[in-house]
Amino acid sequence: MAGAIIENMSTKKLCIVGGILLVFQVIAFLVGGLIAPSPTTAVPYTSVKCIDLRRNHHKSKWLMPWGDKPCEKLKDFDEAVSRQIEANDIVFSVHVPLPNKEMSPWFQFMLFIMQLDIAFKMDNDLKENAEITLDVSLAYRDDMLEEWREMTHAVEIRKLKCTFGSPKTPESEGRHYDCDFLPFMEIGSVAHKYYLINIRLPVNERKGINVGIGEIKDIRLVGIHQNGGFTKVWFAMKTFLTPSILIIMIWYWRRITLMTRPPVLLEKVIFALGISMTFINIPVEWFSIGFDWTWMLLFGDIRQGIFYAMLLSFWIIFCGEHMMDQNERNRLSGYWKQVGPIAVGSFCLFIFDMCERGVQLKNPFYSIWTTEVGTELAMAFIIVAGICLCLYFLFLCFMVFQVFRNISGKQSSLPAMSKARRLHYEGLIFRFKFLMLITLACAAMTVIFFIVSQVTEGHWKWGDITIQVNSAFFTGIYGMWNLYVFALMFLYAPSHKNYGEDQSNGDLGVNSGEELQLTTTITHVDGPTEVYKLARKEAQE
Repeated sequence: MAGAIIENMSTKKLCIVGGILLVFQVIAFLVGGLIAPSPTTAVPYTSVKCIDLRRNHHKSKWLMPWGDKPCEKLKDFDEAVSRQIEANDIVFSVHVPLPNKEMSPWFQFMLFIMQLDIAFKMDNDLKENAEITLDVSLAYRDDMLEEWREMTHAVEIRKLKCTFGSPKTPESEGRHYDCDFLPFMEIGSVAHKYYLINIRLPVNERKGINVGIGEIKDIRLVGIHQNGGFTKVWFAMKTFLTPSILIIMIWYWRRITLMTRPPVLLEKVIFALGISMTFINIPVEWFSIGFDWTWMLLFGDIRQGIFYAMLLSFWIIFCGEHMMDQNERNRLSGYWKQVGPIAVGSFCLFIFDMCERGVQLKNPFYSIWTTEVGTELAMAFIIVAGICLCLYFLFLCFMVFQVFRNISGKQSSLPAMSKARRLHYEGLIFRFKFLMLITLACAAMTVIFFIVSQVTEGHWKWGDITIQVNSAFFTGIYGMWNLYVFALMFLYAPSHKNYGEDQSNGDLGVNSGEELQLTTTITHVDGPTEVYKLARKEAQE
């Protein structure tokens, strides 16, 4: 009777903790949906055609589209022809941001894509597989009266992918091609208030540079940056979640170290998962407000990669450790076939990221997709990672099937077992089903919210209330995986109480020697987990 009362209290305690976690999950979604603005903002820019007649086009001279020292402008290329201005003397200038605005470190990053307005002309047609050569320079300053300082300069090549919806006849002259957007620039920090982009299209007929690219009328850019309001909410969440996960992680490991046995494999993996989650949570982004850390995007990718690799490894080991009669468990080497694809896939994605964002640390105009070799290399890494992911899920599905088949066999023989043995297996079954349900729910919510955020306009409006769907997706899913790790460490932390005391009172009707023989990799004579204790009520009844 006393045991049943104790287990009732444990069940209530677990329900309370579950309710608190659910409340925090709802709050995580509401913070993004109701408090935070949209995660990003897209700003269109139209370049201004400036005239640069200086000999050798000295690079230290910057041409501004507007301001106190604006450049001499061209209305269109017909004016350039009438004034006998060559293509090499024309500079496309873009000032970031727009007039009367400032950039801010809270914007975190800048991503630019380019769109070319190319008109059809019979004597200057766009040839197939045409490539455009861009001579681009980027400068910055923090005061409107300061001189521009060069940030970077590069000569880049982009492939043009354009279609023309009308017959190529003299009547169609002047109509524009429909061209795909081109990757232009990505910077991992916004440390300055003003930026200036100068783009030249150098023409060299002898070398075939910028020949057969059609008649370019305009160059348009779309700048995308993170919203400052969303950044503040995101930083606040990281600052709050970091000590939360850190505290539960310390508590979890302390409970393990209180045991007389060494930590088992599943306990180590859960602890490693907590470390990887803490690694993501640590708000080092606060330093990006005061320092020009352009590597933050790459660092963020690495942190996420480590966490997802640990999460996928945990699922495999979790299933393997619940093969109740498997002899090779509690050894990482026993999972090399399943964990191997995770390691290979993660390594491929890391190399791909280094080839893209790693190079962009030196040259923000670089894109691996702009060359044949780069595209093939990138696709090779992505395909190998995709194959590894497919192999992983095949292994995972097979292991889940094996566990459920094992569970079905054990459930049919539970009534004939002693109370201690029945307690042992019912604890395993309850734990596995409970965590599988939570895992499926988390994965389903991640997929559902991702799809919803892609197909909606970014916000829902209910009367006077506006819900930012994309922001709710980011904050909600981020909070959800934190709560998932929190729940894992709470549910699988060994009890600090001596389980042998209950046995001595006759609750189970077996001696401690039999129980020791029946222990699993988690449930030990030193103490059961919280979920194991919860399952005791059913076994005792």
